[in-house]
Amino acid sequence: MSDMDVFAAMGISGFGKALKKKQLDPNRFDKNKRDDVRHFGSVKEGKPVAGPSRPQTTATPPLPSTEDDSEDEMGPPPPQRNDEDPNAQEEPEYNLSDFDEEDDSPEFPITHEIVLKDHTKVVSALALDPSGARIVSGSHDYDCKLWDFGGMDMRCKPFKSWEPASSYHVHDLKFSNDGQKFLCISGTTQAKIFDRDGEEQATYIKGDPYIRDMKNTSGHVSELTSCAWHPRDSQTFVTSSADSTIRIWDIENKRKQKTVIVVKSKERGARTKVVTCGYSPDGGIIGGACFDGALHMWHANSNFARPNMTIEGAHTKNSETGSLVFSVDGRTVLTRGGDDTVKIWDLRAFKKPLAVRNEAPTLYPNTNAAFSPDDKYVITGAGAAAKGGSGRLLFLQKDNLEVVKTLEVGATPVRVFWHSKINQIVTGLSNGEICVLYSPETSLNGAKLLLNKGPPRKVTVEDMSDAVTAPHIITPHALPMFRDLEPGRGTKRKREKDRMDPRKSRRPELPVHGPGKGGRVGASATQHVVQNLVRDTMRDEDVSVCCHRDSSLVAFVLPFLLFLRFSAVFVLGYRCETRSFQGRCLWCDRP
Repeated sequence: MSDMDVFAAMGISGFGKALKKKQLDPNRFDKNKRDDVRHFGSVKEGKPVAGPSRPQTTATPPLPSTEDDSEDEMGPPPPQRNDEDPNAQEEPEYNLSDFDEEDDSPEFPITHEIVLKDHTKVVSALALDPSGARIVSGSHDYDCKLWDFGGMDMRCKPFKSWEPASSYHVHDLKFSNDGQKFLCISGTTQAKIFDRDGEEQATYIKGDPYIRDMKNTSGHVSELTSCAWHPRDSQTFVTSSADSTIRIWDIENKRKQKTVIVVKSKERGARTKVVTCGYSPDGGIIGGACFDGALHMWHANSNFARPNMTIEGAHTKNSETGSLVFSVDGRTVLTRGGDDTVKIWDLRAFKKPLAVRNEAPTLYPNTNAAFSPDDKYVITGAGAAAKGGSGRLLFLQKDNLEVVKTLEVGATPVRVFWHSKINQIVTGLSNGEICVLYSPETSLNGAKLLLNKGPPRKVTVEDMSDAVTAPHIITPHALPMFRDLEPGRGTKRKREKDRMDPRKSRRPELPVHGPGKGGRVGASATQHVVQNLVRDTMRDEDVSVCCHRDSSLVAFVLPFLLFLRFSAVFVLGYRCETRSFQGRCLWCDRP
């Protein structure tokens, strides 16, 4: 006898109250469907649907019973053979090509979208953590914002917003490989690291701007432009700057970088602005694009004295290259130039591009390009033709950069990120919006979590705490300040304690003893002099006591004083005869 049978016999059907499961609306994603795909149905009538084939059964008349049939015979009658019934329909064969042509599952996850709106200016930096649960965004409004798909509701607001570098634009953001921290690069000379909750963990040193040789400085001396994490070493990252250097940092050493790569330009002055940098997937190559149009590659195990591979004029001179991305296999490099071009390069033949895509307007220097998760396509943004117009997302073939699909968005796309785990495309626009494109069929979590929660449940009285629902009854005399206490009853200890308190007893300040006490430095200089004068006076001493104490001194000094007296009279008398004015002595004023 099973346990459930025992519980049923005892009248126990289960433990606790069975919760009613929330039923989600199957059409909940339709409200976020884009307008350009709203007229397409998910299943077309009269067309086969991809899936296992099912045999089509036909109605067969029952066989007439015969007398020879025995009652012990069991089971259904045998089916009628097709050769006996020529009108019977055959089972259609499964043809894979039919479903490939009519498969409605989208190739790109762009059928639905949600908009995250909280920035006031162009979104210049964008990053997702490796799990696809959080977005960090930076803008020209000086703010960084953290968005969490699991904690957001339909209002789509960030859970934290702050200014990482006061009044400086945010240029680049990159999550680490473990997703526990991210790099923040702004217009300052110092890189910062924050944890996934937005708390600052480290600020790295800035260099001395008066040192000419960039190898001798401990940090950057000009504004930062880009950053990249080492793909295999979570303790290493690189930063590029307008001071013509790429610096390799150890995350634990905030006082000095590990290595300095000085980029030399062929232009006069031998310096150029390094606008972007990046690591290859295996971490063996460091790439950098410069303002003079050059593209450089260094091996990570070299001495960085000069680049191992260089292309002068990879992009137009004095144009800012928005991004430099390596493919998954590490053989090709994708660059998005400020000269309205997208180019792909082969590191095995690093002389000219494999393919070039023109007519991709670039309105912001941070415009980037990225590979698709399957490494077959390239996605980038194209600016609006007129001010306030709509921008475009371009889906290009990786081999020849031919346009496969064009998607119109509300404003100029600046930053594009195609996440491989959740298969969703996150785009930062010039109007401050972040557009998240997804497909209910091929995407996983991410933006779908907002609609999977279902409508919010109505708040009932039981959900609220007793402190909120219960009425408050306050009697005035129940409060300590209004309580009437009888004097002499229960207040003795309180009065003694108040007596020891200098504030409650209003005790005057005690005189200061020593050099200083209680925050006071003692008496002033004038008081010090006056106190010493009063302390040294002899008006309160007895003369007889002093004479008796100094009798020996008086006996010796008195004859000497008498001698001086007579000598003075003789001298003054002589001087009175010789030095007089109007009949009076100039010394003693006698006639």
